[in-house]
Amino acid sequence: MEIKIGIQNVAREIILESEQEADEVAAAVSEALAKGTELRLKDEKGRIIIVPGNSLGYVELGGEKARSVGFGAL
Repeated sequence: MEIKIGIQNVAREIILESEQEADEVAAAVSEALAKGTELRLKDEKGRIIIVPGNSLGYVELGGEKARSVGFGAL
């Protein structure tokens, strides 16, 4: 799943691919916003991304889609 994170007063957004479930990421974002704690997410390569909860501008969760196999275009 693709996750885009916008940070206040920063022009560029953070984009990462993660194997975490959408509900799990949404719960982590809600907790970081409510408590003002850091948001920790793990990408598909095992790297951990840490963003201060009070700096979050937005978090966009992409749809979970199956990857297509082959050369056919539909």
